[in-house]
Formats: sequence, structure tokens, C-alpha cells
Amino acid sequence: MTAPDLLAQAQAAGRQALSEFEAKRLLSGYDIPFAAEREAADPAAACAAARKIGFPVAVKGCGEAFTHKTELALVALDLADTDAVAKAAEAVLGRMQGRGSLLVQAMVPGRREFLLGMHRDPQYGPLVTFGLGGVFAEAIDDVALRLAPLGERDAHAMLAETRAGALLDDVRGMARVDRPALVAAILGMSRLGVERAEVAAVDVNPLIATDDGRIVGVDALVLLARP
Repeated sequence: MTAPDLLAQAQAAGRQALSEFEAKRLLSGYDIPFAAEREAADPAAACAAARKIGFPVAVKGCGEAFTHKTELALVALDLADTDAVAKAAEAVLGRMQGRGSLLVQAMVPGRREFLLGMHRDPQYGPLVTFGLGGVFAEAIDDVALRLAPLGERDAHAMLAETRAGALLDDVRGMARVDRPALVAAILGMSRLGVERAEVAAVDVNPLIATDDGRIVGVDALVLLARP
């Protein structure tokens, strides 16, 4: 399904958000990379998905109603075998009470966490954000902001003006982050903000930099504008 079709279908159903799986499908088309993952309907399908992805994996609840999965205990991490996956899948499905599916995702090792987002201001339009991510992102509040559309110079400036930018070079044995890929992701978020008026806000957090320098998104939220 194309991005316009996906968004139009969600809006026609009166939804306020995409599921995490749908959000990642949309954002992947805008040069934002994500970890390998598969959607599953039940524990058996989750175990099959985990075997195809390779262990360890995470199991998450997936549905437009679950925008804060951690707080709802809908995330199980570092599952090393099918027994652990099956138990986690049963627990997550029980907490969702039949209102969603499962998402089985490869674990991404990395100590550097960033956030990348977009918010559609009613007066100024789409504003792109980049900064330190993870569970303490709001407390740390290290974010650069630019009004879309952005050029490469804007993206590089955003990296330079945050404390997060200091983590992009060689740090404590971790390789230099792939800056071209990170800049491409920032520019992709800018294009999304310009091209898709149906999207009110996007949050990719965390966007992990692996120790070998790759950037990989592991969670994504897309909120929809009212038609």
C-alpha cells in the first residue's frame, strides 16, 4: 500500500494515529531506517517471526490505540528463544484485550540514542526536530529545530548545535556515526512534513547509533491530522 493510500485509509476510518508497524512502513519511504521486524497475530506466529529475524528479539503490542507501549507493559526485550517469545506474546496479547497485534523486532545493540521528529505547527507549518533520545529525552531537552523544507546545510547545522552532536564522532570505542545516513533521515523527515499534510506529528525515538556507526530506528509514532 502506498503512503497516500495508507494515510487516506486511516483517516477515513477516523483514526488519530497509525500503528507502529504502519508508521515504520510510511517512514521507511522517507530514508528513515528501521530494525528488521514482522507483524504477528498470535504466539505461534510470533515464534515463527522470531526464528526468521534471528534472536534476540523484542515483542511489542501493536495498534493505533497503544501510543505509549512501555507505560502499558506492552514491550518485552532481549528474548533469547521461542519459549520466551511465546510467553511474552501471550502476556502482551492479554494486556491488549484483543485490540491489536504483535510486533516482533530484532534487538539493536547501541549505547547512543537520538530522537528525530516532526510537529505541524498551525501557524508555521512542519517543524523538524533532532536531539538526544531515549527514555530521558524530555528531561534532558537537547533538541534542535528547523522549519521545513530543509537543505543539507540545515541538517548539518542541527547536528552541530546539540549536545547529541558530540556523540557522532568516535566515542569510547564506538565508531563514527554514518552522518550521510543521519542527514538523509533528517531530510526525509522534512520531505514528509512538506508532502504529507495528513500527518500532524512524528516521533522516532530512539534512533539508535550502533557501535559500528549505523543508525537504526526502533520505535516510531505517527499522529494524524483531522481530515
